[in-house]
Amino acid sequence: MNPIGQYWEQRAEQFLIQHGLQLIARNFSAKSGEIDLIMRDAGHLTFVEVRYRSSARFGGAIHSITASKQRKLKRCAAAFMSRQQVWSNHPCRFDVIAYDAPNGDGEPVWIRAAFD
Repeated sequence: MNPIGQYWEQRAEQFLIQHGLQLIARNFSAKSGEIDLIMRDAGHLTFVEVRYRSSARFGGAIHSITASKQRKLKRCAAAFMSRQQVWSNHPCRFDVIAYDAPNGDGEPVWIRAAFD
């Protein structure tokens, strides 16, 4: 992972922990792709995509998650749940933490259940 992506993922992780979520896994990989953070939010298993954009020239961070990316994340989440049977009966959701930070100091935008 590149250092910039790692930095923003660490910021997102700390932000979510401050809001009561518990870390389960970082950078889970499967054939279909990677999930940045997997966390527990009360009874929900939460798959978190972290996006950072230093410029809105091609759209903001939130707009960078295409339908194709969403499908990849869902397949990757299914792979996680099949490998980790302990989580297979938990309700799950997909959240996005987006940073638009032209000066490197952006505040997170947290979208819960972003793919619903």
